[in-house]
Amino acid sequence: MYRFAIYGKGGIGKSTTCTALSCAFAEMGLRVMQIGCDPKADSTLYLHGGKRIPSMLDTLRKKRDSAELSELVFPGYKGILCAESGGPLPGLGCAGRGIASAFEALEERSAFEILKPDIVLYDVLGDVVCGGFALPIREGYAEKIFIVTSGENMSIYAAANIAMAVENFRDRGYASLGGVILNRRNVPDEREKVEVLCSDIHSKIIADLPRDNAISDAQDTDRGVMEAYPDSDFAKGVRELAARMLA
Repeated sequence: MYRFAIYGKGGIGKSTTCTALSCAFAEMGLRVMQIGCDPKADSTLYLHGGKRIPSMLDTLRKKRDSAELSELVFPGYKGILCAESGGPLPGLGCAGRGIASAFEALEERSAFEILKPDIVLYDVLGDVVCGGFALPIREGYAEKIFIVTSGENMSIYAAANIAMAVENFRDRGYASLGGVILNRRNVPDEREKVEVLCSDIHSKIIADLPRDNAISDAQDTDRGVMEAYPDSDFAKGVRELAARMLA
């Protein structure tokens, strides 16, 4: 079982990238599980025709210990197993702790042993790398961390913080940094800026994904880009990225 965590600043396209990767791995004949670690619970939206699946926290609030695994994990496009941690009620509780509770619920129900995924992808909000948001790094859930960034200053700033968090746990044998995914926004000197980031964090650009109108066009039809436009430049880049991640 390969376990990857995709981190990045909110709005940088990490969920789009993560969903596309899930599809690319599924195209290889692998059994894929995607776990959204964001209170918005929208990581797997376009694996279900634009419809949200119930979040684990919402289900656990209603059913508590009686919640079945089938009520927490839902098959989507190409049989991809989808789970959304969700978050606390607005103004109540901690989103990071909510992620921890969702992970605990999967462990208690032996989710990985029962579902037997070949690939697990964690889609993690990277604006704040603390508490539950750091679980894929520090609790041994993921083996490799991949950071999605553009050449925009705030995206690079968030990427540097994520890399610092990974570095802080390196000596404990937790997840290591697998590389940086450049998701272009076509800002001036974009690749050069991200290369400077990579030099600072001792990593490399593992993929250079183009800004592609096919992504928004696909979402307008409530589908992911890999489903709606499988021959787009973005889809081709993601397939190459998936192969590198396995290698």
